[in-house]
Amino acid sequence: MKKMFIPFALSLLILNACGAGENSDGEENLSNNTSHSPENNSETITYESESGPVEVPADPERVAVLSTFTGNVMALDVNVVGVDDWSKGSPLFEEKLEGVETVSDESLEKLIELEPDLIIGLNNINNVDRLEEIAPTVTFTYGGVDYLTQHIEIGKLLNKEEEAQAWVDDFEKRAEEAGEAIKAHIGEDATVSVFENFNKQLYVFGDNWGRGTEILYQAMELEMPEKVEEMALEEGYYALSPEVLPDFAGDYMIFSKDDDMDNSFTETETYQNIPAVQNDQVFEANAKAIYFNDPISLDYQLEFFQDHFLDY
Repeated sequence: MKKMFIPFALSLLILNACGAGENSDGEENLSNNTSHSPENNSETITYESESGPVEVPADPERVAVLSTFTGNVMALDVNVVGVDDWSKGSPLFEEKLEGVETVSDESLEKLIELEPDLIIGLNNINNVDRLEEIAPTVTFTYGGVDYLTQHIEIGKLLNKEEEAQAWVDDFEKRAEEAGEAIKAHIGEDATVSVFENFNKQLYVFGDNWGRGTEILYQAMELEMPEKVEEMALEEGYYALSPEVLPDFAGDYMIFSKDDDMDNSFTETETYQNIPAVQNDQVFEANAKAIYFNDPISLDYQLEFFQDHFLDY
């Protein structure tokens, strides 16, 4: 999800003009099974993408990811040769992405040099026609399907659906068990909110905007503060001033914190008087590590929540 670290989901809206639920029939399109070529030994498969069937390598070896899905590809042990700068900023990806080029939908010459055999991006990236001349190009609508279905779709695209499904099944079980333990510890009715600061502008998040929101609200079914549900659930995020943050604060708060930002609002009396702050129930997470909702990021987030909610 970064040299200028705009919150990940907001960057999707601002830079890519997309968001959850934008494609009303995305789930139907993405639910189609990948169909194999008639020849058993064929080196390609046909993936039914949102925009129609695309012939892609059956065993891709050089994938360029222009947005969002780097962690999904790496989690399926598929080699990436180019990724977006948001992915480059994740400390969780740092080791695996050492030496991997940073690319975008404008990096046509660099992509040609990298010789990818598959390009993956969001549904409104630029230069799709030109990208398709370089390699088969498949795009997805962010939020067109839920985060776990999205991983399975990436698995279908990479001809690794079984591996993707196996991870999803295991994750759902682990997240459910963790959620039950956390609710038993903090109370069934305890509320949790997720907030982040960018250039002195605060945001709270709904249930599908990265930063662990999918785990907290979907997998674990923890309670969202009423004001967050009212203002952030539909759009996915809501911008607010520090003065009204107490109205959106949960009994527990996840602070997606970027140390490169000015976080002096945390020193104000308004912030210090929030009950969650006074009760030491604000858990600070590295924003750059929790932007995404791929398996690598989700495994990290799940462990983070278990450690903090159960051991505070």
